[in-house]
Amino acid sequence: MIPTKIFFTKGVGVHKDKLASFETALRNAGIEKFNLVYVSSILPPNCKIISKEEGLGLLKPGQIVFCVMARNETCEPNRLISSAIGAALPKDTNNYGYLSEHHSFGEKGEKAGEYAEDLAATMLATTLGIEFDSNTAWEEREQAYKASGQIFRTSNLVQSAEGNKDGLWTTTIAVAVLVE
Repeated sequence: MIPTKIFFTKGVGVHKDKLASFETALRNAGIEKFNLVYVSSILPPNCKIISKEEGLGLLKPGQIVFCVMARNETCEPNRLISSAIGAALPKDTNNYGYLSEHHSFGEKGEKAGEYAEDLAATMLATTLGIEFDSNTAWEEREQAYKASGQIFRTSNLVQSAEGNKDGLWTTTIAVAVLVE
């Protein structure tokens, strides 16, 4: 099976039970009714990015669905958590791209999203043979990647939240859902 479509979604959940908090995050993301199987970070060649609404319309309750998921959770009041998915697509759509997941504590959403995007782009750049200095800032590497003409687009999706003030479990997820 090689997926031909992908969509991105995110969610946050809060509950007294850790598992129920995760379930609430899945509901918030709209993917609670599927049997999710986590896969690694390859974005298949010629895989089309579609909207969440279109993707959900292609799936049936109970279906086994492959995804790349970033997940984080805390029961510490006010603790900042983030979950992010990064994506890097090659210009040549016959080549594969990369997805990355990042989950962090104490990191604002924007920073977590940039980190995940950087990670995906760096993984793609290394497979394409793009030369870069790994010690430079993301913004500089991003320019080098795009200047190479081999990377078409990078992006990220992030969900962050502060731990519930009363100590309930808080869960964040960011998910790339692969569809046949």
